[in-house]
Amino acid sequence: MLDFLKRRLKSDKGAMDKILVTLLLVIVGVAAVVGLNTWITTESGEVQTAASGKIDSVTTDASGN
Repeated sequence: MLDFLKRRLKSDKGAMDKILVTLLLVIVGVAAVVGLNTWITTESGEVQTAASGKIDSVTTDASGN
């Protein structure tokens, strides 16, 4: 089976390029998902902090009037 794949790769012109491009795209995709997940986690924490501050501000103003 492995010999068949080796012969197939040698016979197909540019097969190695296709494999390398596919691996590169997979790596870029994984990095994008990890980066997006990190960014969303950070942003959601900042939004929660800002929202809590605004809610506290509004509730103290409403109870003070």
